[in-house]
Amino acid sequence: MFAFSLANFTNYFAATGCTIKSGGFFGFPHWWEYLGTQTDPIGKCVPAFNFPSDIWAVALAVIDMLLRLGGLVAVFSIIIAGISYITAAGSADKITSARKRIINSLLGLAIVLVASAAVSFIGNRLS
Repeated sequence: MFAFSLANFTNYFAATGCTIKSGGFFGFPHWWEYLGTQTDPIGKCVPAFNFPSDIWAVALAVIDMLLRLGGLVAVFSIIIAGISYITAAGSADKITSARKRIINSLLGLAIVLVASAAVSFIGNRLS
């Protein structure tokens, strides 16, 4: 039976290759998110980039970054629309405008979530 220990955990990663710490600035992925890794001459783990074949992986990572930025914008738009809904003071035009903005922002957020999941799926299949 396999007993879990820190030594077994480290030996597993030493045998399978190096790993780069994931998670970038504010949860945005790094540009090397879907690339493989290699060890450089001084023993540091670095992304392995091969020019013609890995352009798609980098492009998918950039698209993933932009989609996450779009999701962040959609969330801020929902917050701003909610505040304008609260401060509408009974004005029918302002309430209608805020409600439309909330609905459109929620639709945009749903589209961004589905697109981001598709890009992550494709990017993980490439790497």
